[in-house]
Amino acid sequence: MIESFTLTTGFGAWNALFWVIAFVIAFIIGWLIWLRGEKVYDTSKGSTAPFLSGNAEPDKKEVHIRAGNLYWGYNDALSGYYKFVKPFHTGNLSDYFLAYLLVTAIVLIVVVVLK
Repeated sequence: MIESFTLTTGFGAWNALFWVIAFVIAFIIGWLIWLRGEKVYDTSKGSTAPFLSGNAEPDKKEVHIRAGNLYWGYNDALSGYYKFVKPFHTGNLSDYFLAYLLVTAIVLIVVVVLK
């Protein structure tokens, strides 16, 4: 019976029935942990506020990290590349598709010639 559910490959065996049993056991364990959890939850404003060691929560605009600041090192290191590539980014999908076809044709030519 179990043999019919087993897929044998060169790297080992895979049995779907064992995976289903493992998922059911994991679900039961998770459900039992959930059952032991707190039955009532206080949703008042103070209970849902983040704990910041007693400090008041700052305004969202003050702590927001913009992507330009986050990736500053990449942008600075690759600024020469971006200056070269930026004029080619027209926003027109046809231009991108044409560039893709051009690069694919060059790669295929190189592969055929070098073979």
